Amino acid sequence: MIGLKRRAERRRDRARDDRVVHLVAARCLDYPLDDLVESLPMLTEALAEQADSPGARELRPLVDHLGSRPLEDLQRAYVDTFDLSRKHALYLSYWTDGDTRRRGEVLGRFKAAYRRSGFLVDTHGELPDYLPMVLEFAACADADAGAALLQDYRASLELLRIALQEKESPYAAAAVAVCATLPGPSPVDRAAVMEMVGMSGPQPTESVGLDPYDPRLLPLQSIPRAAVEVSS
Repeated sequence: MIGLKRRAERRRDRARDDRVVHLVAARCLDYPLDDLVESLPMLTEALAEQADSPGARELRPLVDHLGSRPLEDLQRAYVDTFDLSRKHALYLSYWTDGDTRRRGEVLGRFKAAYRRSGFLVDTHGELPDYLPMVLEFAACADADAGAALLQDYRASLELLRIALQEKESPYAAAAVAVCATLPGPSPVDRAAVMEMVGMSGPQPTESVGLDPYDPRLLPLQSIPRAAVEVSS
């Protein structure tokens, strides 16, 4: 009985640590504004309380980096990293579907998860698969549903991680931290990511507004139609 109690306590501790990592990563991966700078001491304190969490250890250098630069520099670097390069897309289904017509159905799955949680999720004009939004949902609304979305799009997260590491971006730490909250080790390279989704390589997708074949895209993940609710 004592062993069962200790295991239950470890699971609760891990769940709490993961929520902290998800919330801090969500703040760090969103466009930097004054409120981010103001919240950095609180984020640093929250991470310090998770001394044994691998994700928290990964995030600390990023939080320190964000606190050591003028806001204008952070904003320029953010735009250069995430807005001017499709290699670092923060939209999870972009990696699987690009800008295809079928993506609307996939986005409906995120909306349905938010509705089922019973929480009002303000998208602030962002698509529902925007990674900071999914992370905040997992941290503050429904940890199980949020973790399920992250796990379902694990390959997208890993490709983002690899791309940010290749750029030697400080933001790579956030992707590494989030991946550390998911089961199992991260794939070592893109080929291993493809093996994760059971494919030897990406497949062409119907494209709207992009080149017909984007070699970054993962194969489309099949989602049961009954599990998807598309909001009106």
